[in-house]
Amino acid sequence: MDNFTYHISLLNDRIRAMNQTHKSELRLTAVEANNLLSDIVSLLTQVASLKQQLDVANTQVVEVVMDGGGFK
Repeated sequence: MDNFTYHISLLNDRIRAMNQTHKSELRLTAVEANNLLSDIVSLLTQVASLKQQLDVANTQVVEVVMDGGGFK
């Protein structure tokens, strides 16, 4: 499991448990909320970086030169 998503996975597990027990609310401690925020910010930063890399890769020009060869 990625370090980026550890706390998100914990939240997912808690939400699944909440739904299975038909509870109507879920509470987070300040530490849990801050850890979750940290994971979300890390993921968003990674997504932005990957998008920037993709944008750079898509703007690169590839030149192809074809020679028809000779006829005899």
